[in-house]
Amino acid sequence: MNKEDLLLTNIKNVHDKIVYLNKPVMESRLEGYTSTEIHCIEAIENSAQPNVSQIAQTLFMTRGAISKLTKKLIKKDAISSYKNPDNKKEIYFKLTDKGREAFNTHEQLHKEFKQRDAQVFNAITDNQYEAMMTFLNHYNTHLEKEIHDKEK
Repeated sequence: MNKEDLLLTNIKNVHDKIVYLNKPVMESRLEGYTSTEIHCIEAIENSAQPNVSQIAQTLFMTRGAISKLTKKLIKKDAISSYKNPDNKKEIYFKLTDKGREAFNTHEQLHKEFKQRDAQVFNAITDNQYEAMMTFLNHYNTHLEKEIHDKEK
């Protein structure tokens, strides 16, 4: 196996193990929500004026998929929609109390997962960290360009 294949396999293995460990905990503490719904809630909370286009771009999903997703979250009373007085055309979203509760639970779970994994991250030297971040940033920029070129 060449170094590219080995590196990508290891990244995938780490991701799969994180999912394996986190998924059951998330499913039990965020019962009634899918992973995609929670990520949509997170995108809404972290955006100043979240609309379908902005959420789609954030989550790398189609606008149609986000429209369906937001309708489900409105039915679950996790989000509500509103129009900006300055732009009557565009529909925006915000979290309801129930959606904020799901968001806060999700944030708490991430803190717990960080604590679980702290021993690994605390052992990384600054040089190791910088090397990994340089590679990940470079690869991320490449993938973003590929996505942008594909969408033209």
